[in-house]
Amino acid sequence: MIKSLVIQNYALIDALEISPASTLNIITGETGAGKSIMLGAVGLLTGKRADTKVLWDDQKKCMIEGVFDIGDYNLQTLFDHIDIEYDVDCIIRREISPSGKSRAFVNDTPVTLDVLKSLGGHLLDIHSQHDSLKLGSNQYQLEVLDHYAGHVDLIEQYRKRYNEFCVADKKYQELLKKSAEAGKELDYQKFILKELEEANLDDLNQEEMEQELKVLENAEEIKLKLSQANQQLEESEFSMIDQLKELSNSLRSVATFSNSLNQLYERIEGQVHELKDIANELTSEADLVQHDPEKLATVKSQLDELYRLQQKHNTLELSELIELRAKLQTELNEVENLDEEITKSQQVLDQATKNLEITGKKLSVSRKKAAAVLAEEKEKIIHQIGIENGQVKVLIEATSPSARGLDDVRFYFSANKGVPPRELKEVASGGEFSRLIFALKYLIADKTALPTIIFDEIDTGVSGEIALRMIQMMRKMAKNHQVISISHLPQFAAGGDTHYFVYKDHGDAKSVSRIKKLESDERITAIARMIGGDNPSEVAFENARELLTHQ
Repeated sequence: MIKSLVIQNYALIDALEISPASTLNIITGETGAGKSIMLGAVGLLTGKRADTKVLWDDQKKCMIEGVFDIGDYNLQTLFDHIDIEYDVDCIIRREISPSGKSRAFVNDTPVTLDVLKSLGGHLLDIHSQHDSLKLGSNQYQLEVLDHYAGHVDLIEQYRKRYNEFCVADKKYQELLKKSAEAGKELDYQKFILKELEEANLDDLNQEEMEQELKVLENAEEIKLKLSQANQQLEESEFSMIDQLKELSNSLRSVATFSNSLNQLYERIEGQVHELKDIANELTSEADLVQHDPEKLATVKSQLDELYRLQQKHNTLELSELIELRAKLQTELNEVENLDEEITKSQQVLDQATKNLEITGKKLSVSRKKAAAVLAEEKEKIIHQIGIENGQVKVLIEATSPSARGLDDVRFYFSANKGVPPRELKEVASGGEFSRLIFALKYLIADKTALPTIIFDEIDTGVSGEIALRMIQMMRKMAKNHQVISISHLPQFAAGGDTHYFVYKDHGDAKSVSRIKKLESDERITAIARMIGGDNPSEVAFENARELLTHQ
């Protein structure tokens, strides 16, 4: 329930603070004084959007803060889910800056409006004209029926089964799509794989092949140059090796005279041996290089095929082609196993569908039982609150599975005797909608865990005895729930456990809305004015006292 509410710089409100009673609170006041403005401020705590137009002073920020006692409503799991520290006294705050930036906090932790909506739905049940329109929605009607039926566990079980069904169906549809797409490309993928396999990629070394091709293409020139080099080293009359040998021999006789001469001799002798080794290698290399047109054609053909494949698949490395081949092989293996996967997936989907239907039918049975009782009880209530010939029917028709079940729920209503009920949104007037909403709230008040119920002029179109009956019902609701009702009827004003009066203060340069809790004598005066106008007669005062006495 709301323990306290603070509103600052909102619409006509400069600063306002109230601490509603835990039972029935009635708010009355002059037309345009700001009663519904308060409701708009409370709506911000449930995640509704706002803009800078709500600022009373456009140079200051707007702040609405509500403290809620949530100790009896088992919301620890929700707080864990939204990752906010749980406290029995839950503080929700909205701030709107002059620039239009809006911020929301729960227990001083910044939150999104979606989180605020999720939490606000557990703290407040606000009736407004918008709710009257919602009553015509089949989805809202289904929610009302489920609230009345109270089959929370069954709904949770169905939602679990529905999620399992959705997961199974999604996987099955994905496999079917994959199979269809694979079928279109299967032949082409097989062709590409065969092409890569026939290239014998694992036996190839691109770098070595490219080097070998260069040698084969230039074999004659290489052999000629090697022969010329060998000729100059040791085969000519004045070969480099023979000349170094003569130089070595001339230094041998003096090498023993000093270390430096000996080092020079050894270096020259080393060059003689090095050149001999080079000459031998030149000879060996020349023997290896052969002009082989057949081998040249083979290597060139392999490289051409490799280059073609690389260009075709937009790759630069042989390893990338090998990876592509492995990927295609894996995909083709998956395609070959796809039929088996589809069969297994269909079996899972069939079982999920069966489980969904079983749970869905249980939910439907529960709804149908509750629907008959709800219609009967609702008829009794609307008869008591002024729709004497009202008829209510709750029809349930089977529909395809959805997150809400296997049912399409429709409320039918007729206000007149002898006139068959028709769909609610087609026949109910504004005043009838308000009373129908009230009847539903009354019926489900003991079946749902909403701590605070707020009515905004639920008494539209009623008076006299009907108003007395409605306030008595509201008092009964207030035994288990905090109820706040904005009203213009004296019967409602007299029936509240606490009476707040909203008025405009014109004392400063700018009019502001204010609220005060009325004490006994003040309540009598306020109710008398509701009966007899600004200057109520003694009869009006007597009527006010009588209304208060009979509550």
